[in-house]
Amino acid sequence: MPTDPRLPLSHDTITVFTDLNCSFAHLAVYRLHEARRRLGLEGRIWFDHRAFPLELFNRTVNERPGVDSEVAVIGALEPDAGWRLWQGPDWTYPVTMLPPLEAVQAAKQQGWHASEQLDLALRRAFWAEGRCISLRHEILDVAASTGAVDVDSLAEALDDGRARSAVMSQYAAAKDGRVNCSPHVFLHDGTNLANPGIRTRWVNGGFGVGFPVIDADDPSVYTDLLDRAAGLSTAA
Repeated sequence: MPTDPRLPLSHDTITVFTDLNCSFAHLAVYRLHEARRRLGLEGRIWFDHRAFPLELFNRTVNERPGVDSEVAVIGALEPDAGWRLWQGPDWTYPVTMLPPLEAVQAAKQQGWHASEQLDLALRRAFWAEGRCISLRHEILDVAASTGAVDVDSLAEALDDGRARSAVMSQYAAAKDGRVNCSPHVFLHDGTNLANPGIRTRWVNGGFGVGFPVIDADDPSVYTDLLDRAAGLSTAA
């Protein structure tokens, strides 16, 4: 069993550190799912979603101007992932992602599939549908839409806070530069990639002022990651 808390506990699992309000993470998670489907590895390789809560690292909300500046650039790389600029009033924009991050952890009690599908649906609800996924009722409505999550069990878990400690433990494991960013992917053998396949820079100012430029984009790294994970699983 790995002693490094960043690594998955089994060979057939990939840990994925992300925030839900991170455009690069939305891109990465979409590409992970697509690569797994394309390679016929669904049901063989699982994604263990772990929290990289930007609001705790940065001690501030993930400001909408910075997020909006990324959408047209990052969204153009994978339009089918689902993207849209926020259309609602500013006061309906999520101020925290801790509740939905907690929900994804709570769904693990129902199995990897439930957790994966809730994570994916929450991302689409926020990025493509402009829903305030900070809110309890939105989280539960999104969970119901997956057909994979027991909503009553999830509601109980949210109400008693049983998964909050998991979020905080994952945050602690990621601190001090041990996880570089959202997204950062780890395999059981220690193989890891931060923001897989993407090399970017900001021009005319940093996050919230300037805008990102993609200097390199290599989606094939996701095929390589899934192939390697499958090899580790077979050899175990």
